[in-house]
Amino acid sequence: MSYVMVARWRPREGAAEKIEAILRELATAIRGESGNVQFTVLRGHDDADEILLYEVYLSEEAFRQHQQTEHFKTLVLDRAVPLLSVRERRAYSVVDDV
Repeated sequence: MSYVMVARWRPREGAAEKIEAILRELATAIRGESGNVQFTVLRGHDDADEILLYEVYLSEEAFRQHQQTEHFKTLVLDRAVPLLSVRERRAYSVVDDV
């Protein structure tokens, strides 16, 4: 069953361009992972500093493996997180019978 992670990010003041550059690099790396189905970066219409990351993985295990990659550790944990004022994450499963 697919595993979906939705993350909401808000850059600290003055960090939006750095976050955007990190996300461009991150998107390329994540989309190359064998367990990744989709990685989409969205920006708010009313608030361009509102960033939504929509990620779909083949399974929860594939997501766990994603978190162990060098690009996740470097780009997200080391580089992006210190530049964020908000980082919220929610996990979902796809419900096919609705």
